[in-house]
Amino acid sequence: MENHENESLQERDNLQNAQAHQHRPESMTIPVIEERVQVEKRMVEKGAVRITKVVSEQEVPINIPLLQEEHDIQRVPVNEYVDTPPPPIRYEGDTMIIPIVQEVMVVQKRLMVVEELHITKNITQTHDVQQVNLRKEEIRVERISPDAPDSANEPL
Repeated sequence: MENHENESLQERDNLQNAQAHQHRPESMTIPVIEERVQVEKRMVEKGAVRITKVVSEQEVPINIPLLQEEHDIQRVPVNEYVDTPPPPIRYEGDTMIIPIVQEVMVVQKRLMVVEELHITKNITQTHDVQQVNLRKEEIRVERISPDAPDSANEPL
């Protein structure tokens, strides 16, 4: 029932609105204006940079320690008869001793140590100065302004 009353009210309102429009002498249109914005971006060159790399060489002296081995050889006469051959090499400190044997004819044959070689190692250190080329790189950066002439380049 409530729906029926609502429908009756709507019909009555529509009828009144229609009658009101018939009595108006002319219709009027009112434009509705809305502004909108459109944003665009573009690249603008504001400057440039020039980078220069310079490699320079410089000869510098360097001190290099060098090792040199020298051997001092001494012949030491022994002249002893031995029954068995001695070990081929023995060491006494920094000295290496190598026995030298010889067969000698006697009524019987025996080994006799004739001499020993005493070899001592001496290490000396010297300094040698050499000339060596060393390279060094330097970087130079210049800002280039598009608005200024070439003479306005200024290093950074």
